[in-house]
Amino acid sequence: MEPRTCSESVELEEISRHPCYNEEAHRYFARMHLPVAPACNIQCRYCNRKFDCVNESRPGVVSEVLTPEQAGRKVKGVAAQLLQLSVVGIAGPGDPLANADKTFDAFNRVKESFPDVSLCLSTNGLTLLRHVDTIVEMGIRHVTITINAIDPDIGSRIYAWVYDEGIRYEGRVGAELLISRQLAGLKALSERGILCKVNSVLIPGINDSHLLEVSKTVKLYGATLHNVTPLIVAPGSQFEIEGQRAPRPKELHALQESCAGEGMKVMRHCRQCRADAIGLLGQDRSADFTWDNIEQAPPLNNEAREQFQASLDEKIRQRMFRTKNKDVSTMQDNQSIRVAVASRGAGKINLHFGHAQEFMIYESDGNAVKFLGIRKVQAYCHGRADCNGDKEETLREICSILKDCGILLCSGIGDSPRKLLHRSGVLPLVRKGDIETLILESVKYNNYFQNTTISKG
Repeated sequence: MEPRTCSESVELEEISRHPCYNEEAHRYFARMHLPVAPACNIQCRYCNRKFDCVNESRPGVVSEVLTPEQAGRKVKGVAAQLLQLSVVGIAGPGDPLANADKTFDAFNRVKESFPDVSLCLSTNGLTLLRHVDTIVEMGIRHVTITINAIDPDIGSRIYAWVYDEGIRYEGRVGAELLISRQLAGLKALSERGILCKVNSVLIPGINDSHLLEVSKTVKLYGATLHNVTPLIVAPGSQFEIEGQRAPRPKELHALQESCAGEGMKVMRHCRQCRADAIGLLGQDRSADFTWDNIEQAPPLNNEAREQFQASLDEKIRQRMFRTKNKDVSTMQDNQSIRVAVASRGAGKINLHFGHAQEFMIYESDGNAVKFLGIRKVQAYCHGRADCNGDKEETLREICSILKDCGILLCSGIGDSPRKLLHRSGVLPLVRKGDIETLILESVKYNNYFQNTTISKG
């Protein structure tokens, strides 16, 4: 018997302001990760946790570890200034349930001050089953479990060891224990009505041909969303030592399409955030919220917060109304083109090419728009005058990452990158405004002139 899941109407209500579970919400609503969980009970070969790092942007990295008391204070200071804050989560830098006392203490403090905020937990799932009752009682409605394999032989190539109740398990035995606990925890949570997202790291040559089976299985166990993310080879990790490569964008996209083809809802807008991230997805503002900033924060105004968030709800409703008749299933393949977009968020093209650290990738035939995913890059320029020292190499890398795109939309671009993108087959256009509207206009413009050229040829 398959695990029971929440009704669709309840699920939609519960994810309406969650930027990870709801693609529309991520344009407007913010999240905050509390780095209160330093210890971890498994060792992934791709991971290398860092507790005092400000330079890297990946899971397992924070600038400082907070106590639950500090976390409670920081949430108050951030919420007073970031009115769109709707979700507070704990995702590390270790495993939250390997630090259960600190994790639940921090959640309690948030819940007391902000009963309207959604609580979100991420875990490797090893001890999840032991904490199901507490999760339900605390009102934690969203749980993410990282499941990279359901075959212990494959899992043994991903996990170096698993540590549980004073015993260290290695190889296949450790992987088998972890996988059994993950699936049991997922099933138990879904049966209790908790919305579960499964994260899986795509590792070429190890689990790339296996993750479709993972997706099918976690769907049966009650997962409502599957987030397949590209491997980030962390400096100092075992995979870096072994020379393990990261997947190419087309490999990630193909796997996401395969999972979606099996009926699983697929997350495509993940930013693989730090464990102390604050702000909109793709717009981490954690560096802005120093302790000096927190101490000087204005008084909290919950009425203003709710009014502002209600206005964001209305913006989402208007966006969905505008796009509901754009059926991507009727998109004509021979007329469709991929479009890269530079954006600071809010569904707008509002970022200069040189400042972009990621590009949103879409596909359109001029009549409908389909979001494909996110591609991270090293920014071509770090400021108005302070550009990357090896600009040419950085630019060549960006062009390589975007080479399958026909159009790039941004709020501004310099002559050098414009020329190189052109030579790479990417048409850079300077536009400002709503992403979907300008994609449709730009693709129609592009297709018209291409067809005109062909007819004259």
